[in-house]
Amino acid sequence: MNKNPNAAIRWWIVVGLLAYVAFPWYANQDAAWYTVWSQVFGGAETSNGMTQALVHGRKWLLLGMAGLMLATVGLGMPPGRQQGGWLLAGGAVGALGLAFTGFAIGAKGWAFEAFNLSFGELALNQFGIGMGGFLAVLALVVLAAFGIARLGYFRGDLFVAASVVGCGVLLILFIAYPVTKALYGAFLNDEGRWSLTAIFERVGNERVWSLGCLSGSRCGVAWNTLGLALLTATGTTIMGTMMALLAERGSAARFQGPLKIIAMLPIITPPFVVGLGLILLFGRAGVVNQLLEWGFDVTPTRWFYGMFGVWIAQLFAFTPIAFMIMRGVVQGVAPSLEEAAVMLRADRMRTFMTVTLPLLKPGLANAFLVGFIESIADFGNPIVVGGQFSVLSTEIFFAIVGAQYDQGRAASLAWILTLFALAVFAIQRGLLGKQNYTTVSGKGDAGIALPLPDKVRKLIYAVVLPWMAFTVIVYLFAFAGGFVQTWGRDYTPTLAHFKTAFDLQWGEFGLVLAGTAWNSLFTTIKLAAASAPMTAGVGLLIAYLLARTEFKGQGMFEFAALLAFAIPGTVLGVSYILAFNVPPLELTGTGLIIVLCFMFRNLPVGVRAGTAAFKQLDKSLDEASLMLRASTLQTLFHVVLPLLKPALVAALVYSFVRAMTTVSAVIFLVTAENELATTYIIGRVGNGDYGVALAYCTVLIILMSAATALIQFLVGERKLGRRTAGTSEHQGHHKMEGLA
Repeated sequence: MNKNPNAAIRWWIVVGLLAYVAFPWYANQDAAWYTVWSQVFGGAETSNGMTQALVHGRKWLLLGMAGLMLATVGLGMPPGRQQGGWLLAGGAVGALGLAFTGFAIGAKGWAFEAFNLSFGELALNQFGIGMGGFLAVLALVVLAAFGIARLGYFRGDLFVAASVVGCGVLLILFIAYPVTKALYGAFLNDEGRWSLTAIFERVGNERVWSLGCLSGSRCGVAWNTLGLALLTATGTTIMGTMMALLAERGSAARFQGPLKIIAMLPIITPPFVVGLGLILLFGRAGVVNQLLEWGFDVTPTRWFYGMFGVWIAQLFAFTPIAFMIMRGVVQGVAPSLEEAAVMLRADRMRTFMTVTLPLLKPGLANAFLVGFIESIADFGNPIVVGGQFSVLSTEIFFAIVGAQYDQGRAASLAWILTLFALAVFAIQRGLLGKQNYTTVSGKGDAGIALPLPDKVRKLIYAVVLPWMAFTVIVYLFAFAGGFVQTWGRDYTPTLAHFKTAFDLQWGEFGLVLAGTAWNSLFTTIKLAAASAPMTAGVGLLIAYLLARTEFKGQGMFEFAALLAFAIPGTVLGVSYILAFNVPPLELTGTGLIIVLCFMFRNLPVGVRAGTAAFKQLDKSLDEASLMLRASTLQTLFHVVLPLLKPALVAALVYSFVRAMTTVSAVIFLVTAENELATTYIIGRVGNGDYGVALAYCTVLIILMSAATALIQFLVGERKLGRRTAGTSEHQGHHKMEGLA
């Protein structure tokens, strides 16, 4: 029995109609949900869209209903261009009409002075969009996308069209719009007037572009940032690749478990913890300087503070990201290609250099890009161990929160970061081009992975094992402070800091959470758990669209997905406040704005991990499923997604732990009701209470380690039907007996 080709259209029209009658149109942050829903046909602040338009005078809301009616006309037509025209017209009229009136009419009438001058003051107003308005706009956007598909675009696939248009709207609304609003300040002079030269006046100086380091002086912050980012991206890519090869191809299985655990430590730790551990080791009063003074009478100095210290700290912080990306790529290399090279009498080193490494190019390029963008956007490490070494992110921070409060200078410096990220993105695309790196096809057996060549294995052991030991030492020093009275003065062991943060007591009504950190911990877990699956889902969906579809503006679409990493977290947080402090998206002060910031800040890792994985999957797998009459949605869930488990784990783990540990992106968004773990820790550090701060960090590490293991257990490993060495020998033995 054939499916109704218009079923999806009918369902989304029903969703749009329900949005107008069954849900409150505007958000009400001060009332409980059951109070709002009980008045959905009543008050001016809590009623549905139809009541708002017909009873309370907000007739502009009928634009969305008119769009739904136009789409309903198209529903009665057979699939084709005529139906597509009606659907596109209805969706566009409704969505664009609601969007325009939403931005034009605010809490005090017209939102723009020009409208007051042209049309006179508006007596009515409106608040931030609520559940009803959100569902109505969503339905209209999807219907417009369906219309585009019916007109012949996206090969007529409704799901692909809705995904591209829907993700595009999300990227515009939650990345491009707030960032553009913040960056717009770069072109406003001190009087607040538009000036194209304002940005050059702010950043065209020696502080930013000086090359004095070539003559023994200091370089400008732009060159500092660029040089540091190139070093960090190179180092993290090399270290991440070595770790991935050791974990997947290393002959010594005993190293794989500790390697995976140690590689994850920096990513599940608040960023300033690594910096603190390095300072305890290499700072002026650190262990290394004290030993040098005791043994060799070397006067302690601040040699570690500066570019070298920041580079080491960033290597610790960002190598795990490269490891997670590269591990999935190494898993995806088909051993049958290596076996073919060996059968042609190539030795293991030649096979590794000419077959294995070239197949890792997509992962290497993606790991380098993510490492570069993470470095230029990093704020925590430069502020802790940078000393007199300044980078763009710290300059932007002090321009925003310092005494100068120069938002125009901050926006101008952020432009430089964006251009750096765009340049590396373009170079990456130019180097990879249209080359094919497919290694996972529809064939059942992919062969046995070759062991690493002896020279490569020894080199990896010589680099990775000391790095693992160094990591353990840094963390031992960093977290020892949580178990002593006062680091540097009183080393008496104690659990008092843990009791202060996480004390439990029995009260009159049962167990009481008496510790001061419980509220921030529960809030952080709740918001991080809400953002992680959305980040992974949208990231992998965007990766699928980029890898499996072709459409105009695809390059800009991909860059928009990466733009959040090119902007420092402080700028992103400020841009969210500026953009979402007024209708139609009145989110400031809510937990939702923090979830959205988490989601779109961490989105690029899911996109890059998914893109690298998709480049290895043969398109014939998708095509075979579609030829068997499966829909695109069914193909994505039952064929493609099971082969993307490494990328899914990387996206879920990274988005969850980064949401738990991020600082700069949300420092301006937290409130008393939505205090996060990192802001609590920063407050303790600011008060000099390092013991409680480090005790909290210890609890976070244990908690996120358990969450990481749970995610990996629930998602599972990718099964490619490969033989194991033991199975291969067993099969070969039986074949030899048969030949005999």
